[in-house]
Amino acid sequence: MKSICFYFQVHQPYRLKKYRFFDIGKDHYYYDDYQNEFIARRVADKCYLPMNQLLLDKIIEFGSLFKVSFSISGTALDQFEQYTPEVIDSFRRLAQSGSVEFLSETYTHSLSALKSKDEFTRQVSKHRQRIQDLFGVTPTTFRNTELIYSDEIGAMVADMGFKTMLTEGAKHILGWKSPNYLYTNAINPKLKMLLKNFQLSDDIAFRFSQQSWASWPLTTEKFVGWLNQINEKEEVVNLFMDYETFGEHQWPETGIFEFMKALPEKVMAHTNFGFNTPSEVSSHLQAIAPVHVPYPISWADEERDLTAWLGNELQDEAFDKLYKLEPLVKQLSDPTLIRDWEYLQTSDHFYYMCTKWFSDGDVHKYFNPYGTPYEAFINYMNVFSDFQIRVQEAVANLSHANEPVKTIDPIVVTKPSPKVRKEKVVAESVVADAKAIKFNDLASIPKQKLKSVLANMDAETLVAAFHNAESNLKDKVFSNISMKILAEIEKIEETAQKFGDNQIKNAKKKILTKFKSIQ
Repeated sequence: MKSICFYFQVHQPYRLKKYRFFDIGKDHYYYDDYQNEFIARRVADKCYLPMNQLLLDKIIEFGSLFKVSFSISGTALDQFEQYTPEVIDSFRRLAQSGSVEFLSETYTHSLSALKSKDEFTRQVSKHRQRIQDLFGVTPTTFRNTELIYSDEIGAMVADMGFKTMLTEGAKHILGWKSPNYLYTNAINPKLKMLLKNFQLSDDIAFRFSQQSWASWPLTTEKFVGWLNQINEKEEVVNLFMDYETFGEHQWPETGIFEFMKALPEKVMAHTNFGFNTPSEVSSHLQAIAPVHVPYPISWADEERDLTAWLGNELQDEAFDKLYKLEPLVKQLSDPTLIRDWEYLQTSDHFYYMCTKWFSDGDVHKYFNPYGTPYEAFINYMNVFSDFQIRVQEAVANLSHANEPVKTIDPIVVTKPSPKVRKEKVVAESVVADAKAIKFNDLASIPKQKLKSVLANMDAETLVAAFHNAESNLKDKVFSNISMKILAEIEKIEETAQKFGDNQIKNAKKKILTKFKSIQ
């Protein structure tokens, strides 16, 4: 009998709150608790709870004949425990059924496999232990974030002791070959590879409710007919998809739940397919050949590559700067810093910065909290800048405690020179001048007039003039600056604290002169 292998990805990121340039150094909590709880609750009610119950009912009905598999990211598990603990309980009931396999992945759904073997290994180990603690099983099958895979990544996974791995059955990799067989890693043949049948998977995940699709509506009879058309020599059909497909991406009104309720019985009654977990398929079938993937692939978009997360200047800058901090972070034991380090690696943050057009864009925009990729970049880099300062300060504290530390581009703190001491005196007069001419009056002027004051002001002037201003003034100014100027501010923000007092004085004078001219 041939196999159908159902795999469902469960993931929710910790979304970042709106974090402004002027919050850097002052606000060290980065997460949008309201949105995270709201979305966790909504998706639990619409998808996780009803779909888990549906699958459990089918397992009770058919026993060991019906099986599925899940991978649940660590960030999703953390949010379930924090906001919807009943979701954890429902997954426990599935685990106890004996018909569900839980897979391992990176803890925070990160792209660490592309950048750091050490971080990748650490996150996988942490996730593996979390699954064992929650569900009483130790994963032997691995899926990387967004099914990202290459020969080298597969070899790392094999070195960690996994027997099976999932990835995309990309056309440009397979060529004339079919995804409906078991393959092996090209470097270490002990690692068995299951490849997604993207045609049949996406018929359910993306096209189910698409009325312009030639095969709409999709019924179980039609789907079973497609299964029966598969070459009789082909051994397994891997149906891999986001779990949020059920009830969230495809709303209940589309009939998606009724489809899944009816599918197991239709398959068993009218095909020679059965249902198996990834580890069962791996152990039962003989691999036919290695699959060669010299460059990373994924299951995203028509290209099946990495350009959803990496490739444009925004994504690459954010990604490279984040991992440049790794040597410093690894020296620290502060649980809050470690948590932030992990959550900032979540792939969604880089996905929001993507500037290309998505063929399946409607689904991906569903949970995107930003209006533009650039807004996502600015917000992330503001958060990162504060995180970087905290890490470097923590490393400096270790150094003061006479512990050996590594450093990378630390914040330079030097003994004030005579020139700096002189500028301190100048700074005191600047403050007095600012009070005399009521610099903070800018906070109370009408929006249109403020825009006139700020018009044609360069980013360096704005940063120098306002980085020590009162918060209400900063907020008002920030909200009336163009995105172009915000971009330039982002580029120089790391040097904002290094402006000399004369520069600050001149910047304020320039703005106040403009202010007075329009009074």
